[in-house]
Amino acid sequence: MTDRIASPWPTEQVVGAAQQGDPRAIAALLDGSHAHVRRFALTLCSTPEDAEDAAQEALIVLYRKIGTLRVAAALASWMFQIVRKECIRRARLALHATPAARVEPSAEDSALVRLEIERVVASIAKLPPDQRDVLVLRDLRGLSGAATARALGLSRAAMKSRLHRGRATLRLQIEAPQGASGQNGGEHA
Repeated sequence: MTDRIASPWPTEQVVGAAQQGDPRAIAALLDGSHAHVRRFALTLCSTPEDAEDAAQEALIVLYRKIGTLRVAAALASWMFQIVRKECIRRARLALHATPAARVEPSAEDSALVRLEIERVVASIAKLPPDQRDVLVLRDLRGLSGAATARALGLSRAAMKSRLHRGRATLRLQIEAPQGASGQNGGEHA
């Protein structure tokens, strides 16, 4: 697969006609968007299968909700946000599926591992969205710093800053005694 995409995004006229329900314009819109959406999904999702599924999901959303797009020129940005959310959703599902995929030596060990994973996932979920998105893409999905910054529309410096704050906050939440994760969790910081 090459890095260049031969065809441009569908024109504003095609988008406008699709919003009016023109079947040919809808087909052209979906066909013209697929390569772009799939390419973006490949940079965010951990497997090609997840990327294709995320791209397909984004095209379904495009088909169903094209009428809600306010500015036709915002099509690419809108589609990238849909793909990004779908890839993050798939990453969360993968996190929850991890304990079931492992073979544990005992029921007690299995329960302890599951509790620890649940605690980490809950701590990640508590992060502010801007920090959580960077942390998930960079640390869980393994994207490079540049790819993470591009995916979220950030400068490298902003991405690094959010990642640092997210990691520091996550570390504090995980290292805090389990009883301190409630309302007085910040008293001993």
